[in-house]
Amino acid sequence: MYTVLVVSIIIIIVILLLAVITTSKAYDYQHKVDSLENNPYLHDENKNEKKEELK
Repeated sequence: MYTVLVVSIIIIIVILLLAVITTSKAYDYQHKVDSLENNPYLHDENKNEKKEELK
């Protein structure tokens, strides 16, 4: 009876520890964003705005 309780507590602790480790690694991850100069969609939007202004 006690062995089942001890094993289940150990499993719960391991799962919680893994959840904390993966969450902390996810928050530490640095996302990289393309610069505005290399974004082709931004240039297309600016051209469309200028065309609308000329109308």
